[in-house]
Amino acid sequence: MAYHVNFKGEKVIPVEESQTLLHASLAAGIPHYHACGGKGQCTTCRVLVLQGPEKLTPATIYEQAIKRVKKFPDNVRLACQSYVRGEGIEIHRLIRDETDRYIFIDSNEVDTKTVMGEQRKLALFFIDIRNFTPFIEASLPFDVIHIMRRIFALFQNAITQYNGEIIDTAGDGLYAVFGLGSKIKQAAEAAVLAGLKIMEDIKIFNNTYMRPYFNHTFEVGIGVHVGKVIVGNVGIGLSNNLTVMGYPVNIAARLQAATKELNNSFVISALAYRLLKNPPYAVGCSYLNLKGVSTAYEVKLIGNPYELKQSMPAPSIT
Repeated sequence: MAYHVNFKGEKVIPVEESQTLLHASLAAGIPHYHACGGKGQCTTCRVLVLQGPEKLTPATIYEQAIKRVKKFPDNVRLACQSYVRGEGIEIHRLIRDETDRYIFIDSNEVDTKTVMGEQRKLALFFIDIRNFTPFIEASLPFDVIHIMRRIFALFQNAITQYNGEIIDTAGDGLYAVFGLGSKIKQAAEAAVLAGLKIMEDIKIFNNTYMRPYFNHTFEVGIGVHVGKVIVGNVGIGLSNNLTVMGYPVNIAARLQAATKELNNSFVISALAYRLLKNPPYAVGCSYLNLKGVSTAYEVKLIGNPYELKQSMPAPSIT
């Protein structure tokens, strides 16, 4: 059986009992924003019910959870969670503009999951080059670029060898993810193996190239964590750039930064460490109070102490 719902200022549409408001509005050509794909995990499809709230099915557990956090009034509902059970409903979409229409209706993008975002469990990998600032200060600009290319090639080779994906680079650091094509346990293993390979490759690079030709050596700081993140595309034409965002990403970045204070080149969260089938020897463990994180994080130290920690002035460490 079909009922009719008035989308105020837009159109009156038929809604079958088996359809959510979101499903019916999209079928009717209304560019209804739904960033999570209609799974009750965001608020972008929310509507204001102007008439007939009692003609909609009761709020689901997803709506109740969001309402507790966002403090929405009772007449604000998620279209992806609401089914119609009678006539006389009038609603107003709360998020709507032409940009939404382009992204979700007019765009030729084939993979809608990539456009809207998809929740995935991934291993998150951050790496930073230590003692790079002193090298910049003592070297010619083209030498710096040349060495950065060599080092980033080492990073890329190790990451791609273990099926990782580089997401972003910034200065002398890099952010990658593992698990886009595998389970989370395999992803954690791959991230650790890539990190261990990079540390070994840096040693070889120092001994065979940096010391003989530039009288300098490098070390790295690596942080690895696992968790649920949103994988999507920023959609602005920059080489189809993949974006991975979420709270666990911030944790991984802070673990990498903590390698300095812990004086160990590879810090992995205990959560990720427990996923490893053949975990490397941990020289120690610690509980970190990370900036912006309410609870202390247990971490394992699976790298090496920094050789230059005492001799390098703190302001020069990057």
